[in-house]
Amino acid sequence: MAKSRRKGSCRGFTLFELIVAIIIVSILAGTLLNRVWFYQEQAEKTAMVEVAGAIQTALVLQYGRLMARGAEADATALAADNPMNWLAKQPGNYSGEFYDPSPRSVAPGNWVFDLKSRELIYVVDRSEHFTPGKSGQKWVRYRANLMREPAQGVSGKNSKEPGGALFEPIEPYWWFDNSLQNPVE
Repeated sequence: MAKSRRKGSCRGFTLFELIVAIIIVSILAGTLLNRVWFYQEQAEKTAMVEVAGAIQTALVLQYGRLMARGAEADATALAADNPMNWLAKQPGNYSGEFYDPSPRSVAPGNWVFDLKSRELIYVVDRSEHFTPGKSGQKWVRYRANLMREPAQGVSGKNSKEPGGALFEPIEPYWWFDNSLQNPVE
């Protein structure tokens, strides 16, 4: 009788235990994949914002260089220039210049400069939590804007002097961040 007890205790998993183990592993794998995709999307958003920040810095340097030379008239040309030309090294996902591109003509996750509108465009790749602006396109369009301030000591409504430069999205967009539970612009 002692021999038969030993044989019964070493028989392994039952079919029910195996099914429960497979279900638990499947749920954990699904949860992990869901988080991985979310973090890949957040990484894409962060990379886009970082490139835009580098371009903002390059724009300020270009603007300051022109102001230091007294070339205020040349500063207006910055708004029409391709911002990728200001960078020491263009990002690897810059696809070049296109005339009036459509979202289908540019690979997702890439930057492109629109020669018609003179805007820099980022085409979103992972867009599960992305809500576009009024255009409804899964991309973010940026433009360099020169600010003007009223001239000091000069009378007249139309006298304005240069006040700085901003590189900003043309229309608002939302990229939802689940960890914050609110939209991020």
